[in-house]
Amino acid sequence: MAGHSRAFDSITRLPTNDQSIEDSYGEPENFLEISVDNPMEQTKGGKVLYVDYEIVCSTNMPCFKKKFSTVRRRYSDFEWLRNKLITEQARVNIPPLPGKAPLVNSLNKNLIETRREKLELFLQIVAGHPLLQTGSKVLVPFIQDPDFDRDVYDM
Repeated sequence: MAGHSRAFDSITRLPTNDQSIEDSYGEPENFLEISVDNPMEQTKGGKVLYVDYEIVCSTNMPCFKKKFSTVRRRYSDFEWLRNKLITEQARVNIPPLPGKAPLVNSLNKNLIETRREKLELFLQIVAGHPLLQTGSKVLVPFIQDPDFDRDVYDM
C-alpha cells in the first residue's frame, strides 16, 4: 500500500484565486437571456387575426444595442427572420420553427403555449450563435427594435 501513496507525493496543487462575494455572485462577463412570453391574440371585429409574442432580452453583450428590451413579434415575423438568417449566413445551420397552425386552431391555448416554447428555443439558439450575433444585419434589430420593419431589410 505504501507504493500507492507515493504516486501522489509529486502532485502539486494549483494556486487558487480568492474571490470576493461580488466576484462570485456578480454579473457574468457575458450573458444573454431571451424569453418569448405573453402570447396575445390580435383581433379585429371580434375575429382573431393572429397571435403575437413578447420577446424579452437582457444582456451585456456588446453586439446588442440595449441592455434590456421588449418587443412584440408574430409568427410570420419569425418565419421571415429564419429565411433571412438562412440567406445571410449560409454556413450556419438555422434550426426549424414550429409548424404553422391553421387559424382555426390558433385559439387552442395548448397549441399557443407549445408554439411559444418552441419559438423561445429557436430564438435562444440563433441569438446565442456567435456568427449570427456579429454577422447578421437583422438579428439584433429583430430582437430589440420596437419599430422593426421587415421591408427596410428586404431592399
